[in-house]
Amino acid sequence: MEDDRRDYRRIADRIADDIAAGRLKPGERLPPQRVFARRRGIAGSTAGRVYGELVRRGLVVGEVGRGTFVRAAPLPSGRALTEATATAPVNLELTYPSAPGQSELLAPALAPLLRPDVLTESLRTAPATGTAAAREAAAALLATPGWHPAPSRLTFAGNARQAIAAALASLVRPGGRVGTESLTYPLVKEIATRLGITLVPLPMDAEGLRPEAVTAAHRSAPLSAVYVQPTLHNPTSVTMSGPRRRQLAAVVRDLDLPVVEDRVWSFLHEGPPDPFGAYAPERTYVVDGLSKRVAPGLTAGFLVAPEGRVEQVAAALRSGAWTASRFALEAAVRWIADGTVDHLVRAKRADSAGRQRLVAEHLDGYPVHADPHGYYAWWELPFPWRADTFAGAAAERGIAITPGSAFTVAAAGTVPAVGARAPDVNAAGARAQDCVRLGLASTAPRDLAQALRALAGIACTRP
Repeated sequence: MEDDRRDYRRIADRIADDIAAGRLKPGERLPPQRVFARRRGIAGSTAGRVYGELVRRGLVVGEVGRGTFVRAAPLPSGRALTEATATAPVNLELTYPSAPGQSELLAPALAPLLRPDVLTESLRTAPATGTAAAREAAAALLATPGWHPAPSRLTFAGNARQAIAAALASLVRPGGRVGTESLTYPLVKEIATRLGITLVPLPMDAEGLRPEAVTAAHRSAPLSAVYVQPTLHNPTSVTMSGPRRRQLAAVVRDLDLPVVEDRVWSFLHEGPPDPFGAYAPERTYVVDGLSKRVAPGLTAGFLVAPEGRVEQVAAALRSGAWTASRFALEAAVRWIADGTVDHLVRAKRADSAGRQRLVAEHLDGYPVHADPHGYYAWWELPFPWRADTFAGAAAERGIAITPGSAFTVAAAGTVPAVGARAPDVNAAGARAQDCVRLGLASTAPRDLAQALRALAGIACTRP
């Protein structure tokens, strides 16, 4: 056991020695900070400082939680990645879109909230069901031609992730099993771990989740719920067709399974399809939010519950301390009402389309799967590259990308197998080791173009 007070630099030195000696190889993933802290007998904060020091020295790159990887080679003269040089990192892991002039658009609606009389009310706590104005505004924002959620079905979380957690907590007891696509949003895996829930990987195809896979998994051992991303699935960008949604609705209805639908990225889709909740409203919990539409710093998560289940969801939000702040709700109501959100949605659709054109231009000839209006791309790497090794090589060029393994849901007690390569990467849960996801939203277009050219150059070489 190492004393928590021991200089974190000494621990970082040991990791650096392991890297120099080849005991930790380029592209190799370091354990999550909490696991590292437990193994070393140190505090989590100390582990964070160790990882930060390794990043500063240019020895590792990545985001803890998604993956921290050994760089392919140390930077020249030990130069840190955080220095303002030509090799400063380009982050293609994050997906936080921002439209030009966004702050100027958002400011006018906030000004009235700063009046003392209005601010006093806005700083009061809000119930999980929000305010009447927030319910009306959110219901109008989320409506599609074939789906108009009743305002009475709305509850509010601090963000969409918390809304997902509340939905699962209200539905699944610790130890329960939740089916999800074999590739899924990484933070859902963290949510499941914290709630004591087991995720069950369900095979996908070119249209997303296969309905018969839900039946097979439930018959093997009962599922408590299904989590699904039917529109602009992260990371593959797949969107389910209407017939596939109807098939899945019939299956979950026959099995009497509730569904948590993650619809956070659907606003980017050109003419967003009706949510899965329109096909099975009596059992679907529709999750959406403002972080991608507006900004991650002041946001709200929306959770549309089936009739008769609002109070159970509200109780889960309260017990998890996941309810939205009244100030955020008041701001959201104003942004929705004055057209700011609609303006930002149009701007971000145009922005994402431009970024996808850069992907098509610079990665032409490679099997890259993306939606023309999506903010990410799923790239099946050329042989013999593997995702972890490619991430390490990209890090050497100052580019942070996410290996496909970050999205893989492994069956309980197993390690995902490496399957044969096939033309349909959307069914590639077992081949995630050969794929990387490129987040396109969080870097300037010029830097994105340069990074894509660099990645294409790496792909032309051998590991």
